[in-house]
Amino acid sequence: MSSATPLIQLESVAVRHDEHVVLEHVTASVHEGELVYLIGRTGSGKSSLLRTLYGDLPLASGSGTVCGSDLRNISSHNVHQLRRKLGMVFQDFGLLEDRTVDANLDFALTATGWKDRAAKARRREEVLASVGLPNKGYKMPHELSGGEQQRVAIARALLNDPPLLLADEPTGNLDPETTEEILALLHELPQQGKTLVMATHDWASMERRPGRVWRCEQGRLVDTQTAPVTP
Repeated sequence: MSSATPLIQLESVAVRHDEHVVLEHVTASVHEGELVYLIGRTGSGKSSLLRTLYGDLPLASGSGTVCGSDLRNISSHNVHQLRRKLGMVFQDFGLLEDRTVDANLDFALTATGWKDRAAKARRREEVLASVGLPNKGYKMPHELSGGEQQRVAIARALLNDPPLLLADEPTGNLDPETTEEILALLHELPQQGKTLVMATHDWASMERRPGRVWRCEQGRLVDTQTAPVTP
């Protein structure tokens, strides 16, 4: 996929949550290296849109591609192919509490097709070092602070060196100081050529680190192109 090809391309997409269409007539594109903030009230469709982008919800209608994968053709049998090309970071960290950090990362590697044990070990070490957690692979999630757990979640998202990261309120469960540390880490990614689409309510961060803004409101996605915007 060339750099001119959008990583995300949506055409007349409708997004459904349960039986309800929460967004419709969504046409938008995102290119390599962009920072996109996804904003809107609770229930406006932000999380459902992100779930659609990583293949957890099917398209209600329309067409879309993410990292070259046609969202209309995503199923439980091939969704791993899409998820190998993107990383996901969630508000609740999403770590397996009964497994060490290394085992959490290994689970994700295995699920996306890695088989060589030595290669997996090297990759675990690389991503943990990249988020400032070297030598923490033996720890259990409950032995880590909330900020450290989110760093592990970011490390997991980076395992396959994806061009695209999707983050759903990644600092929603963190204190202000830790929030700033995690946002600083995430905002380094577009500077490294990666694309970040992040659902957030953190207006202060948006003012300090301007990017495009997608606003979910009244069942539509409004692309305001650049931040900051007023709440």
